[in-house]
Amino acid sequence: MTCHPWLIPLGFVIGAYGTLIGAGGGFILVPLLIILYPRESPATITSISLAVVFFNALSGTAAYARMGRVDYRTGLIFSAAAVPGAVLGALSTQLIPRPAFDNVMGVLMIAASLFLFFREGGGGAAPAHGRRGVMRRVLVEADGTRHEYAFSPLVGAALSTGVGLFSSLLGIGGGIIHVPAMVHLLDFPVHVATATSHFILAIMALAGTVVHLAAGDFHRGGRRTFALAAGVVLGAQLGAWLARRVHGRWILRGLAAALCILGLRLLF
Repeated sequence: MTCHPWLIPLGFVIGAYGTLIGAGGGFILVPLLIILYPRESPATITSISLAVVFFNALSGTAAYARMGRVDYRTGLIFSAAAVPGAVLGALSTQLIPRPAFDNVMGVLMIAASLFLFFREGGGGAAPAHGRRGVMRRVLVEADGTRHEYAFSPLVGAALSTGVGLFSSLLGIGGGIIHVPAMVHLLDFPVHVATATSHFILAIMALAGTVVHLAAGDFHRGGRRTFALAAGVVLGAQLGAWLARRVHGRWILRGLAAALCILGLRLLF
């Protein structure tokens, strides 16, 4: 059987960058797998990516949990909404024409990247505090940093359902969509959004992976998945460490660059 030890350092780099921006790394991994394994089916590529995203998100969540940045209550609410979408997305991988879907998503990703890059500010504002039907949260990090924010749980749940569907369908994980939505639409502090997105991502990617496993999509990708997973687990720890030293503005710009890369990949 073929071994893939060179995938371990590749996974390390993907895990570090994906955790730093809270995206899970699937947006990088999917196009790379398509290039490296052009004969594999979309279902196999997607299943490998989602499984690797799960290990990345699990490792990153553990690191962020030690920092006290994960909003577990919010994460569980959003996860409950995202899991049905993730399951549906995994089941629909081979049912929806990919060329048309990829073109639409590519345009949306590039538009979102331009929005993030040129918009000033980083979330955590308080316009939602005076509204009805909002959830108010206070989170204190391990180093004593205090965050107060408020958001609409209904809007957040609706966003999470859509993120679960599209991310599982594409195999990209979803953090690349979730983080900017949490920051700019729900007014989360950037670092809290990044950490909590990883927690949600772990649950969401696990759901999609289980569906692919039940469908038999891993019969050709098991060894590659474990090699990549070994790398991302270690890389995620580095990414979380770097996140403590990177300003929220640069995390958002990293997300903008990632969205642009993904959009171009989907279009071309």
